[in-house]
Amino acid sequence: MRVLIASLSLLALAGCSSYQTDTPSRVPAERLLAYQQNSQDDARVQVQRDVGFLGGGCMIAFNIDRQLAARVAAGESASFHLPPGEHIVGIGIDSQGDGLCSKGFLRRELTVSLSSGESAQFRILSDANTGFDIKPAKP
Repeated sequence: MRVLIASLSLLALAGCSSYQTDTPSRVPAERLLAYQQNSQDDARVQVQRDVGFLGGGCMIAFNIDRQLAARVAAGESASFHLPPGEHIVGIGIDSQGDGLCSKGFLRRELTVSLSSGESAQFRILSDANTGFDIKPAKP
C-alpha cells in the first residue's frame, strides 16, 4: 500500500512538470511586440514555451533587454531579430493578462552574446518545485 501511495505521489508531481512539444504553434502577430524587423546583419533568438498543467492557461511575458517582446502561451514559439552584441533575454508576469495570471512576481533572465548571423534557442518551462524558468534549448 505504501508503495502504491508513493508511486501515485511521484506521478502527480511529474504531471505538473512541463514538456516540449514537437509541433509548436507560432505566436500570433498581434502578440509579437518587438524585434520583428529583419536586417542583413542581425542575430536571431528563438523561444519555445513548453506545454504542461502548471500555468497552462496563462501567458508569459518574453522580454529582450527588459522590453516586452512577446506574450507567449503554452505550446507556442517565436523568432526575434536582434542587433549583434550582448542582450538580456527573460520571462516575467504578463501584466496585460487577466485574473490571477497577471498577479505575483516572476523574473528570470539570461545574458546572451550574439554575433551577426548567429542564432540562439531558448525554452520556457515550468516545474512544480521551481515554477517558471527560461533555459537554453538543447539542440
